[in-house]
Amino acid sequence: MGRLIGIKSDVGNKRSLNEDSVIYFEEDNLSFFGIADGMGGHNAGEVASKMALEIVVDYIKKHKDDEGNIALNKAIALANHDIYKKSLLEEKYNGMGTTITACYVKDDKCIIANVGDSRCYSFSKGKLEKITKDHSLVQELIDNGTISEEEAVNHPNKNVITRAIGTKINVDVDIYELNIHEFEKIILCTDGLTNELKDEEIISIVENDKKDICEELIRVSKERGGRDNISVIIFKGECGDDWNHIRK
Repeated sequence: MGRLIGIKSDVGNKRSLNEDSVIYFEEDNLSFFGIADGMGGHNAGEVASKMALEIVVDYIKKHKDDEGNIALNKAIALANHDIYKKSLLEEKYNGMGTTITACYVKDDKCIIANVGDSRCYSFSKGKLEKITKDHSLVQELIDNGTISEEEAVNHPNKNVITRAIGTKINVDVDIYELNIHEFEKIILCTDGLTNELKDEEIISIVENDKKDICEELIRVSKERGGRDNISVIIFKGECGDDWNHIRK
């Protein structure tokens, strides 16, 4: 039985083009879920986000016997190389890039890779925990004490990211590890969701299994303004009594 609960991407209310991409596959005891938020002129952001996910999935499928963290690191490095090369060789794609947040689930392990400000949250027992850390200017300001979490919500530079796929010759990837027994659900989302909804609003929707959760998250985000593209993937874990995740 598959882990996927829902997957959806929406252009939102204000944009004419959806530069987000989402993808997943499940085979045997391996599941993969990925989300990306592209950037660049014309349709370059859409190209970058789609390329990143397709390259990563293709690599993962060809290296199923690798350790999850190694496979994700190598797959994302390859995507970064190919997107960066394309941006140099074709003028219309110059400067394109994308965030990526991906989950590789095999046996009891859930390996999460992150570049940029798309996020991964775990949900269990009514608690929502942010697993990834944004690579953004605002996050740096929070870390050095210049602004508070509250001030960050409406900061004018909140969409400036400090790390992306395809914008430099090399990229650093953050890797996190969870045990699938430590969560009920995992949520991957682009900032089009988190810029519109507070944690408690996300919780109230995610804990209600009677509705299409992704559809409802996007609907409410658009009610709040829908200023950006909005993408969400939700999949299930096997929550037990423990609630301690291990980070690497």
